[in-house]
Amino acid sequence: MRDRSPQRLLSLFLAVAGGAFLWAAFPDVGWWPGAFVAVALLWWALREDHAWWNTLYGFAFGITFFLPHVRWAINATEVAPWIAMSVIEALFLALFGALWTWARRAVRAGLRGRDGTLIAGAAQAAAFAVVFTAVEQWRSEIPFGGFPWGRLAWAMVDAPLGRAAWLGGTVLVTLAVCLTGLWLAAAVHAIAARPRAVAAHGRAAGMVVAAAAIVVAPATLPLPASSDAGATGDGATLHDAGTDLAEDGVLRAGAVQGNVDDPDLGVFAARPELFGNHLAGTYELAEELAGQLDIVLWPEDSTGVDPRTSAQAAAALDAAATAVGAPVLVGTQEYPADGGRYNLSLLWQAGQGATERYAKQHPAPFGEYIPLRPLVRLLSDQVDRVTTDMLPGDQPAVMDIPAAGGDTRIATIICFEVAYDEIVRDAVRHGAQVLVVPTNNAAFGWTEEATQQLAMTRMQAITTGRAAVQVSTVGVSGIVTPDGTLVASAELFTHDTLAATLPLRHTITPAVAAGYWPGWIAGIAAVLLAAAGVTARIVTRVTERRVARTAPAAGGPAGRARPSATDAATDRDALVR
Repeated sequence: MRDRSPQRLLSLFLAVAGGAFLWAAFPDVGWWPGAFVAVALLWWALREDHAWWNTLYGFAFGITFFLPHVRWAINATEVAPWIAMSVIEALFLALFGALWTWARRAVRAGLRGRDGTLIAGAAQAAAFAVVFTAVEQWRSEIPFGGFPWGRLAWAMVDAPLGRAAWLGGTVLVTLAVCLTGLWLAAAVHAIAARPRAVAAHGRAAGMVVAAAAIVVAPATLPLPASSDAGATGDGATLHDAGTDLAEDGVLRAGAVQGNVDDPDLGVFAARPELFGNHLAGTYELAEELAGQLDIVLWPEDSTGVDPRTSAQAAAALDAAATAVGAPVLVGTQEYPADGGRYNLSLLWQAGQGATERYAKQHPAPFGEYIPLRPLVRLLSDQVDRVTTDMLPGDQPAVMDIPAAGGDTRIATIICFEVAYDEIVRDAVRHGAQVLVVPTNNAAFGWTEEATQQLAMTRMQAITTGRAAVQVSTVGVSGIVTPDGTLVASAELFTHDTLAATLPLRHTITPAVAAGYWPGWIAGIAAVLLAAAGVTARIVTRVTERRVARTAPAAGGPAGRARPSATDAATDRDALVR
């Protein structure tokens, strides 16, 4: 039997290289074509017709990507939780390796006799993309509500392909990234297989054109693109976030990034300082824009104390809101008498106190609450830093604010919730006309976490057709137009204020209208493909055994067909013939 160790070592190398390229596609490197290269390398790595080996390659791809991608977790906790989170997410890529093995068998069985045709190649690419997209959706939902960090779609916010989110959300963007990467892989393989053949070069050129078409075609979609968006001046001057796109008037919003003087203090020790810095920022806005703003936006957990229970904090907020002439959206925490706590956004109006309240629906597992606390404590004592588990809110992320033209409904999507499509979609379906993402990035230090989150905010602006403001305690804060363009931002660990005129919109995009359906369809299709592949393998083995029992003695027993090398080569070639 031929020694397959060199091929398996090569597959492992390709998987690791693919994970590295995928990491480079995200902020802060931000080389989005790296995502296409990553998919191509993963395709080549998963060449075996053996689920266990492909599981290993999938895990290698995933762990190489996730360890550096979420390295900010070390700043918030320690090494063990960071590794544990990366391993859990990488296991989904391992699952993909197995599912793809079975799905490929289903495609091969369904197209038997047409292995070398373009139809077979397209079917293989479509199946790969569907299964990958389904697994990505599953890890965004499970366990403990999922963890959507690292979706391929988030890397595409600056690419023409990212505009496809308006049509089909993150699911469609991920699917398109996979298809693009596979056609590029096929082009390379076509030339490598027959480097001197003119026909091979022609086929490769056609595949490159197909890949390019997938990338640039979304540029033709009718996104609400502004011709006026951009900065109108320095300092606290109002920025235009696409007011020519307004359907229901505009909202004039100020945002305060209070910062902390010493980043090493940490998020918990710096809470009193944060409150004072955000008060100071509000007075800075008042100096230039008093009476011109409809609302001032503060980040998540920016007060350090519930102003409804602190007369001193309430008086300070009243004075700041009076000075600026607008209500203030503040972040705080609420501790109910029966235990637990809520992560809140409150709309604070001078003389009236908190008139609107939103409680975060999706607390971060292991960050804001600890599932399976006794078991997890065996891995790390960091669980004891979360002394009081956060409770989930049960209302949509919207609130009404008073504005000159009447009440305006905004989405109040707290921190990591911006990564969860269903929370954002639900807010828009409940009438949100603009997206607000208050977040507290103080625990993550000088890492890419804040810029990764800003990319998600921008993608959600494209998906929903809404202008957005991300406002952070320490950065990165930003103002985003309805087509995802970043018109102004504040640097990490700086004290700054931003102000913008935001267009209010009510149009529901195709992606919001589609809701869960794209993800459900991908998931169902992936399960059916995998099940069909398992069934086909069982049928093949049963047939082979029957043939072996009835084979003439002179011919000897029919051995079990092992499709590993031949079929894997056929699968690769199917894309290029």
